[in-house]
Amino acid sequence: MEEEEHSAGVSATDGEDTESLAESEHGEFERSHRKSVEFQLPEDPEETEALQEVESSISLGSGEQAEEHKSFTDGAEEMEHTLTDDAVIPLRSSKDASDFLSSITPEELQLCLFADSLVTFSDSGREVGEFTVSVQRAFYEEDGKEEVECFLVHATSQGTIDGIPCGTSILAYISKDLETLEQHSHEYLKIKDNTLDTKTHLVKKGDKLVLDKVITEGQVVRKQALSFDWESMKGFVSEASNLLIMRVLAKRRVIPENMTFLAFDMESNLTTSTFTELGVRNQMIGKETVEMFGIERSIWSEEDLPLTWQCYFLSDGHLSSRVQVGSPVTMTLQTMPILVEKDEPDPKPVFGKQILEWEEDVQLYSRFLDRKEELRADHATYIRRHPDVRIILADFLQFVLLRKPDDIVAFAAEFFAPFASQRSPTDTFHTSYEPSPFRSPCP
Repeated sequence: MEEEEHSAGVSATDGEDTESLAESEHGEFERSHRKSVEFQLPEDPEETEALQEVESSISLGSGEQAEEHKSFTDGAEEMEHTLTDDAVIPLRSSKDASDFLSSITPEELQLCLFADSLVTFSDSGREVGEFTVSVQRAFYEEDGKEEVECFLVHATSQGTIDGIPCGTSILAYISKDLETLEQHSHEYLKIKDNTLDTKTHLVKKGDKLVLDKVITEGQVVRKQALSFDWESMKGFVSEASNLLIMRVLAKRRVIPENMTFLAFDMESNLTTSTFTELGVRNQMIGKETVEMFGIERSIWSEEDLPLTWQCYFLSDGHLSSRVQVGSPVTMTLQTMPILVEKDEPDPKPVFGKQILEWEEDVQLYSRFLDRKEELRADHATYIRRHPDVRIILADFLQFVLLRKPDDIVAFAAEFFAPFASQRSPTDTFHTSYEPSPFRSPCP
């Protein structure tokens, strides 16, 4: 499986560099004008039937197929450009769909940040490929604006069906409101020496949603561009945002009725998409039987049968099985993942008040002795550096013993008063002959 790409484009997964062919024909592709591809069936009936079968089996969603133009002559090199101004949008998403999108909380989306990996099996039970989906935090910078926090969705489907290599890749930036800021999709299919390649670029530009496509079949390259008013596309669900929506629905296990979104059909026509509850069933994963919740998604078309996918999920939103109705392959989870659960905050600890008997505490008493010795050493050092302290204290003690005063505090004030720098020099013991202001009156 390819590693997730954080660039604006999605690289091809087959052996041929079909993008280099388009660059040689039309110059270097700019990031904001990357294209997608439309498949055109070969004229050989057997190849046509095989191509239809494989194309149906590898589709991740609507298939991002472009509107089919005129037929091509085998071996001829042609180029056709189809440019369309703002497309008319007669459809609208339902109120239940809008209410559902607005009800999704950041906490729910946070629990959707994980990866799925399923194995693809043919109807005969043979392993033919793999299907992976991952969702993680990212930042997206729209032209001329600040970076916004969003989700990076990367989905791939690769395999070989009836000896035909095929694959699909989607890389998209989805906002916290589940709006598609930018999406790149790439599909490829090889039948003998004929390579069919589809590339789609969907991006929000100001108040527009722009869809660019490149369709390559052999040496034939076609282009198409569509533009939609952003406000009129409220409730639009791309293939990448659909993967997030289904994870939220699977965790809630409740699907609102009349929930209709906007989406693109196989011909890239704007149409509607609905979700239906399939109920609960048990599935064996490894040696464990687990209860699954089923969701059916349908993309309706006025010109063809609807595209329908049936998916089953674990309780935390991990995908356990996926099948497109009418497809010969089934995608199944083989190993039980670690379930994602909401983190519950630990209760705040409560510490009761305790009586501190530090003398009986060996650690505290040891720290007391250490501090005592530290202070004693500090004091001794100070005395050694200031020998006048000893002289002054010895002189004071001598006078105390000679006079033996009853009020030691008052006598000390008399003794040390001459040392004050702002006091005029006087007789040191003049208070011996008159009442001292420091002495208490005699009773």
